[in-house]
Amino acid sequence: MRRELFLFDEFYRSSFGTVIGVDEAGRGCIAGPVVAAAVVLLEPLDVYDSKQLSAHQRELLFGEIQKCAKVGVGIASEEEIDLYNILNATKIAMNRALENLHYPNAFVLVDGKSLKLSQQGTCIVKGDMKSASIAAASIVAKVTRDHLMEEFHERYPNYGFHRHKGYPTKEHLENLRRYGPTSFHRLTFKPVLEMLTEELLAKIVERDSQRFSAVLRKMNRVVSST
Repeated sequence: MRRELFLFDEFYRSSFGTVIGVDEAGRGCIAGPVVAAAVVLLEPLDVYDSKQLSAHQRELLFGEIQKCAKVGVGIASEEEIDLYNILNATKIAMNRALENLHYPNAFVLVDGKSLKLSQQGTCIVKGDMKSASIAAASIVAKVTRDHLMEEFHERYPNYGFHRHKGYPTKEHLENLRRYGPTSFHRLTFKPVLEMLTEELLAKIVERDSQRFSAVLRKMNRVVSST
């Protein structure tokens, strides 16, 4: 048991009462949504930063967290990422997670910096390595998103989403060049945007959609700056 993570939360709990840990998964990807989780731990659990755990360890802890915590999950789609940018989409996902948790008066510990959310709280840099609540949220967000990416692999089997989970790995970039972008990709992100033409974009999303306009504006800005 990493007691120091619970002592960290206890410091805030002694001043503010109930504490919520919030974290996200998928912010650095070029495909798929960003997923956030908000967690109130009701009893001690040996959790740690999800990035330091194996997939098997995360799955086991994911099940344990469901049993001994209150959990809210929020998702911002790849379309919302293209429309509002990844930072704002991350905030949207986190606020949705908080709304789904239903603890409006609790104090929020959120992993990261400069993230002002809908409830009172504070940002903790590398919080998933310091706070038990944030570590639990990081596990829930990561496992939830991994499951989503595995489902999307069934829909888009050529891209290997079940392996790289949407991150810009060598395999992913090679398949992206071979098969082209899908609507599931983040079309405003550089590795994807560089492959787009207006004609190809029109095949991926509807011309009269907000997303088409947002991506086209980004394409035109890139062209004008070169």
